[in-house]
Amino acid sequence: MEGLFFNVDTGFLEGIVRGYKSGTLTQSHYASLAQCETLEDFKTQLSATDYGNFLANEPSPLSTATIADKATQTLVDQFNFIRSNSVEPLSKFLDYITYGYMIDNVVLLITGTLHERDTHELLERCHPLGIFDTMPALCVATNVEELYQSVLVETPLAPYFRDCLSAADLDDMNIEIIRNTVYKAYLEDFYNYVSTIGSTTADVMHNILAFEADRRTINITINSFDTELTKEQRAKLFPAIGRLFPTGNNALAKADDIDQVRQVCENVSEYRSFFDNSASAQTNGDLGDFGVAAQLEDRFFRMEVHLNKLAFLQQFQYGVFYSYVKLKEQEIRNITWIAECIAQDARDRIHDFIPIF
Repeated sequence: MEGLFFNVDTGFLEGIVRGYKSGTLTQSHYASLAQCETLEDFKTQLSATDYGNFLANEPSPLSTATIADKATQTLVDQFNFIRSNSVEPLSKFLDYITYGYMIDNVVLLITGTLHERDTHELLERCHPLGIFDTMPALCVATNVEELYQSVLVETPLAPYFRDCLSAADLDDMNIEIIRNTVYKAYLEDFYNYVSTIGSTTADVMHNILAFEADRRTINITINSFDTELTKEQRAKLFPAIGRLFPTGNNALAKADDIDQVRQVCENVSEYRSFFDNSASAQTNGDLGDFGVAAQLEDRFFRMEVHLNKLAFLQQFQYGVFYSYVKLKEQEIRNITWIAECIAQDARDRIHDFIPIF
């Protein structure tokens, strides 16, 4: 039945986002970009894609930071166009997409306040998708207590902070714990919200959000080895959703090394490949925990791209809007990587990106 009425409010925007997706860079585009000798050549090659002349007004010499910023602004403009034309429940769904970026921005401001940095300068470093109308009000705060009260009053993240944290928790030691605690609450809330939408949207988004939760659980576990974080504190940071929840989460909360993490992940067929080579490489002394974590991150990105591509195989659902943003972010990471390799003349690593189509 949802297909009968979906197009009334959302058919136009779904068509727009699928059109945006058709402009995603392909293997042939990446091959052309990788052959460029300079960033000026790189700029010329990009102008032949859907990015067009987005760098036309940038002075020489071009920097990789400028390329990344301008490409991100292209995504933000597309997202804002969709958002300004949306109605409930899609408009609220799009709001949820921005909450993840808002969390990173607020944590950045908290860190700056703790270190007595000028928060107005930090605003320029905030992700544009996580900017909200009352954000400048947070810059008025001169200490952490004031900032905490401002977050509770001025931001859409208030429920996550109020239910999980107090002002006393906001110190330099706890900053990553704060980020993960708030993100846990956000993921669980987003998961519950798409459940209320139901239908195909819930099916698609449950798979994507479950993987995101599992990725954070695995990363938190590995990053907490040899730190002061207790196993009880670690367990509290794990989202209560995902393929690993609850049995895998309980096992990871007690894990002491990478090998135990691998054993837990082997219970989920899609996650077995994450540790295929890294475990053997570590046994041979080729990789430490840091090397394994770096390999894992790359495989997580590949799995994320795969799941987000699958979202476009389903119609009459909102998952395509979330997936397009994530695929575009990966494309921007790819572009930035290639540009950085050209700028530093690191040709041997120029193909170490994750192609999408």
